[in-house]
Amino acid sequence: MRIRLRIDLAYAGGSFSGWAVQPRLITVQETLETALATALRLERSLVRTVVAGRTDAGVHALGQVCHLDLPEGVDLTASALSTIAKRVQGALRGAPIRVHSISRAPEGFDARFSPLSRTYEYRIADTTSVKNPLHSAFTVETNHSLDDREMARLGRSLLGLHDFATFCRLRPGATTIRELQEYRWEREEDGVLVATIRADAFCHSMVRALVGAAVAVGRGKITHDEVLALLAKKERTSAFVTMPALGLSLREVAYPDAEDMGPRAALTRNRRSADPD
Repeated sequence: MRIRLRIDLAYAGGSFSGWAVQPRLITVQETLETALATALRLERSLVRTVVAGRTDAGVHALGQVCHLDLPEGVDLTASALSTIAKRVQGALRGAPIRVHSISRAPEGFDARFSPLSRTYEYRIADTTSVKNPLHSAFTVETNHSLDDREMARLGRSLLGLHDFATFCRLRPGATTIRELQEYRWEREEDGVLVATIRADAFCHSMVRALVGAAVAVGRGKITHDEVLALLAKKERTSAFVTMPALGLSLREVAYPDAEDMGPRAALTRNRRSADPD
């Protein structure tokens, strides 16, 4: 019987060409899987992870989750499992990836299909913010003053189940219907604007487009009502830009209780089969 491992990790995305393995490019998945193969003493071809959210090039993660199915015949003892995260971290050899934990996954767990939600954060320093050079690797700076109240108002208006085609980079056969569960803007003490965006799932480029719409409203380039009208059209638009990856971080992937992992994964798979994303 195969063993499935749950891996919780974080990474700075600036030096990676996204999560997914790509020929001749440095990616999070390739780097992590190579370290896993080394730590587990397995052939590289036998190590393949499945991730909760495939982040784009330059996007960071503080609460990423993936799973790995060990090949037949590989059986980790309790003592070996307790040290595997440390061994993988050593095999990463200074890569900007931190393994928080590696554990045996509960029955039915699927990193991609079991989540209840994903939460992202986006950081922007406008003209009223204190520019901190220590934060420049994960905060977008703008030379404009942004109206955070109007941005927050837009976020509230976009909540709920909608067809978010206006905010998604379309893929053939993929659904753009999502439930936006939380979208709020707040200023930190230094004036930096921070968006918290949570949904059951996100389509390609959706988070950065949602932020781009809010920034356009905050600058007065487009109105709150005009964005809602664009949402209703369900068509990709050039009325606002997709924001850079630099300011975006995956903060958390939320899962149900252990006994509900399998049913949740089955429910999500059924939805994707009927209307794949």
